[in-house]
Amino acid sequence: MLAEEVKKYIGQQVGASIFEVEKEPIRRFADAVDDHNPIYWDEDYAKKSRYGSIIAPPGFISSPWYAGRAVKWGKKEPATEGLGRADLMMALVQAGYWRVLDGGMEYEFFKPVKAGDTIKSVSVVKDIMEREGRTGKMAFMITETTYTNQKGEVVAKARGTSIHR
Repeated sequence: MLAEEVKKYIGQQVGASIFEVEKEPIRRFADAVDDHNPIYWDEDYAKKSRYGSIIAPPGFISSPWYAGRAVKWGKKEPATEGLGRADLMMALVQAGYWRVLDGGMEYEFFKPVKAGDTIKSVSVVKDIMEREGRTGKMAFMITETTYTNQKGEVVAKARGTSIHR
């Protein structure tokens, strides 16, 4: 049975990040995933497209180097409310789940992310379930991250599963 210290995170916000989308990181990300579409790096091509500017490839906004950035560059105020991700992970460790495995991600994209956008991500724990497996107990944590731009428009959602043993 999951400890109350773990269950209290269900429904809680456990992290937020704010970052500015820049052209060079978009180009580097597209290069890293071997996507040579000129919409990601050629300004003249991108200006003539239906988007009117360089856009980011799908998946760019969930890049690990943006995760956990709780304040916008140059700002002092925190961009997050709720309980902390580190506290959640410590509660899982104290409940005996100290190993973590990535159980997968699902993405839903709504609007293009453009160079110059400011993206805010907010992660919420949707569920934590305990299951008995061949090798013992496991906890499955489902988180949902919503990404919004500077206009408050939802540009994407990600639903992730982590498996804790």
